[in-house]
Amino acid sequence: MTSLVQTLATAPSSVGAHAAHAARAAADGEVAAATGATSLAWLLVVLPLVGAAVLLLGGRRTDRFGPVLATALSWGAFVVGAVVFLAMLGRDGEQRAQHVQLFDWVTAGTFKLSAGLLVDQLSLVFVLLITFVGSLIHVYSLGYMEHDPDKRRFFAYLNLFVAAMLLLVLADSYLLLYVGWEGVGLASYLLIGFWNWNPAYASAANKAFVANRVGDLGLSIALFIMFFQFGGVDFTTVFAGAEAVNGVNQGFMTAIGLMLLLGACGKSAQFPLQSWLGDAMAGPTPVSALIHAATMVTAGVYLVVRSAPIFTATPNAQLVVVIVGAITLVFGAIVGCAKDDLKKALAASTMSQIGYMMLAAGLGPVGAAFAIFHLLTHGFFKAGMFLGAGSVMHGMNDQVDMRRFGGLSAVMKITWVTFGLGYLAIIGFPLLSGFWSKDKIIEAAFIGEGWRPWVFGLTAMLAAGVTAFYMSRLFFMTFHGKRRWTDDNKHPHESGMLMLVPMMVLAVGSALLGLVLGPTGAFTSWLEPVTGAEPEGVHPVLPIPVITVATLVLVAAGAGLAFLRYVREDVPVAQPAGSLATQVARRDLYQDAVNEALLMRPGIHLTRSLVFLDGKGIDGAAGGLAALVGGTSSRLRRLQNGFARSYALTMLAGVVAILGALWVMS
Repeated sequence: MTSLVQTLATAPSSVGAHAAHAARAAADGEVAAATGATSLAWLLVVLPLVGAAVLLLGGRRTDRFGPVLATALSWGAFVVGAVVFLAMLGRDGEQRAQHVQLFDWVTAGTFKLSAGLLVDQLSLVFVLLITFVGSLIHVYSLGYMEHDPDKRRFFAYLNLFVAAMLLLVLADSYLLLYVGWEGVGLASYLLIGFWNWNPAYASAANKAFVANRVGDLGLSIALFIMFFQFGGVDFTTVFAGAEAVNGVNQGFMTAIGLMLLLGACGKSAQFPLQSWLGDAMAGPTPVSALIHAATMVTAGVYLVVRSAPIFTATPNAQLVVVIVGAITLVFGAIVGCAKDDLKKALAASTMSQIGYMMLAAGLGPVGAAFAIFHLLTHGFFKAGMFLGAGSVMHGMNDQVDMRRFGGLSAVMKITWVTFGLGYLAIIGFPLLSGFWSKDKIIEAAFIGEGWRPWVFGLTAMLAAGVTAFYMSRLFFMTFHGKRRWTDDNKHPHESGMLMLVPMMVLAVGSALLGLVLGPTGAFTSWLEPVTGAEPEGVHPVLPIPVITVATLVLVAAGAGLAFLRYVREDVPVAQPAGSLATQVARRDLYQDAVNEALLMRPGIHLTRSLVFLDGKGIDGAAGGLAALVGGTSSRLRRLQNGFARSYALTMLAGVVAILGALWVMS
């Protein structure tokens, strides 16, 4: 298989060269130790970590001020990130990247690894997204969790998650990244299962934990192979080794790439490790917004883009990244069409949109910057819609079934407007954020040779039409059509300002962020030192205007079909049986059944077999040997009875045996 990057990119603009150069510069002194404001980057991790420690260790004494403290420290991290960003703007080109040395960490023989932070264009984009959106969600949570008796613990977990995620994206080595990676997994487990008194919620947390552990195993194996192949796990050593193509075993590079992808699939809910995301909606709605829309599920995309030199050196693994992204974006879109649970429909949408990002990340310099651009815009409009879903639930007595909504635009106008801007952004409505980011991914998917641009490009384009259908279905069923809420205990009302203000801010970002960064090319230029410059003279197999018009036609068709089905026609309150395809989509394309058949049941049988082998085989053999020795010794002990005649008889038998042996041999 021929690498997409080898086909499309020239060596000077290689994403691997740029990323490896940035990492080497940090270690070789080109970007010496961080100076000025950048030297304070360690505060990004420490501030929310201190908040988590104070709230968890302070106990009930911090109930009164703990949530506010956690929110203030999250905003403090954002302020530090903004200061570092402004300091970076004052430097030029690749020299903007700086390295913050923390401490000597691992020393084992000749292997030495220090802990440090790599502050470059890519990591800083994630820092600003995590801290800004995360802080808005903290503010929202002050209102949403106001009456929860354990809200102190909830805010502690939020701070812990933010700290772990910041460590993940700032780490200068795969080992330190792994520490943040595991911290994110732990915090997500605690947040998803926050209301663990409900068995279903506890099961959802366990499911997410197990699925992520499968992916984490892949990341662990990747680290082992890196150490074996390159003698180190820091970005500098690994990327330099990956660039030395002649000295690297291609099989090892492919194995590293595939294991990194497995780790990314676990965190980002990509095929085949996507089954946990829908169940993770069991957590409080702010958790869904923070973890499963804006931050945690983007960690896999970050890992792939950061590891670009590795994927550049292994065309097969790079192609698998694109295939996984394409499968997942279609998978999520199909599932989203059949969900009646508001939050689970949004979760399916998240799965699909991360699939777009993964597809773009696998395209190398052609699409890597657009993957991060869509990640940024998606963080705003999807977090805004999740918070909007929480506002709807707040006003509808925690109801999540969209078939029991309808007509809420008249009684929840602010929620309707803010949610509507996020909806328009995600379907790619012209000039809104999704139009500038997702459509660029579709254009990039049409670049290449042979069958690839047609398969990946058409897949991404058609999925855009399906996205418009299921998101319009969700929006219309919730806010438009006839009112279907008749219970006496439901009196829809608008949420308080603590919940509405973050939704308004995110709605503004959903509408304007793409317009500010997209047409100017400022964002892709900003990331160029890390992701590589977009190759010159490379064009999609279809003219860009044709791709744009065709995509908009599909979007309009999807939205129009949803309008006819869910506004012009009455929506039944009781879920209809539906077609076979609908029933399959409602069951998530039987992903749980497949996992049970291929992984869970064989795993259970393997475990039982090992237990049987251990009990009857290994333990049985050890016990049998012990019984043999004990039985033999007890029988031999009878010969030592203290009678002289017995000893004389034994001696006589010995003499006879010896004489007999001599006679036989003579």
